Amino acid sequence: MALDPLTLLTLSIALAAAAALYLAIEWRSVREPSLLYWSAGFATISVGSTLALLRSSGLLLIGIWFANGLLVVAHWLFLLGVARFTQARLSRGWYLTFVIWPALLLIPSEPSWSRIMLLANSLLVAVLTLKASWLLRPHGKSLSVGAVQLRYVLLIHGLFYLAKALTAVIPGELIDLAAFRGEIIQISLVEGSMAIMLIALSMTGTERYRREKNIARLAARDPLTALYNRRALEVRAPPLLNGVSPTQAGALLLIDIDNFKLINDLFGHTAGDRLLVTLSEIIRAVLPKGALAARLGGDEFVILLSNTSTESIEALGRALRDPFYLLTSQTFATPQAVTLSIGAELFDRPPASLSQLIELGDAALYASKRGGRNSLRLVDRTQSEMRSERPGH
Repeated sequence: MALDPLTLLTLSIALAAAAALYLAIEWRSVREPSLLYWSAGFATISVGSTLALLRSSGLLLIGIWFANGLLVVAHWLFLLGVARFTQARLSRGWYLTFVIWPALLLIPSEPSWSRIMLLANSLLVAVLTLKASWLLRPHGKSLSVGAVQLRYVLLIHGLFYLAKALTAVIPGELIDLAAFRGEIIQISLVEGSMAIMLIALSMTGTERYRREKNIARLAARDPLTALYNRRALEVRAPPLLNGVSPTQAGALLLIDIDNFKLINDLFGHTAGDRLLVTLSEIIRAVLPKGALAARLGGDEFVILLSNTSTESIEALGRALRDPFYLLTSQTFATPQAVTLSIGAELFDRPPASLSQLIELGDAALYASKRGGRNSLRLVDRTQSEMRSERPGH
């Protein structure tokens, strides 16, 4: 089968329809808005290419003006999808596309008609595509392989349309949109088919990477507090623990809510959940740079510190306990105070394992509870001595 204009248009229709269907199925699974915009863009190309076939029947208004207008709309949808993917905000100027294109109907039917139509159409597509490529620049962060591919495919596609626009002003060049005559039109049909495949593959890879990254992030987080869970902590703790030395001590703080059961019993589990979320927010607010925080389960939390000291641990303990006690005493009327007990281990040699370190922290935590609760019990294993701190109420 010869790759004549009608064959290339038919191929474009099939490729664009397949891409639209695949991206729509992906959208139904993950509900990412960018996929929906991209799917709509390919569906628009499929419809526009179908209408372009009507040129051979003499329906020039639909086959040229409306079909080319849908090509511009498709690339505008691609730009919207990229904007949603990159969380960028487009100015209102980008919506002028729908004002500029209908104005081309005012072009008089004379020999220059095809050139002006080709020039305007190509420039609009080029501007939209190059803007989408620009939005995909790294922004100081590394991009996924799919996003990088999409960025450069859109860049090349936009530059092609820019070059296509320039050919429209070359004197003597035969351009006849009604009959698909003109070398640049033939090349454009081939490039369009290739671009559909490359853009669709890049878009799919881009969203798949983001989805996998989000799944991995969610798997590492406690669903209620969004802090790390124990499994994620075990993965991230070794570099911090292995960096401990006599000159850079490390520490573990095990945190437990005193009388937490009273909150659930008197005010319901929803109130208990809100309190856990509040505690996680307090932890985030005071967490030193480079430290790790996780929810082990129930009302038990853990913090891992590097390059710390006794004074820093005691200050952190106060920064956790004081606002927490203030909040619970003002919010919940309970027979016994709802406070924090903290067990801390200061060490200057890497522990055998995180589990062993947590067990040691457990012992210090229960010593804190036995000592009256709402306190921090610190075991300084760099000097083999025990200290305790109690708040002055």
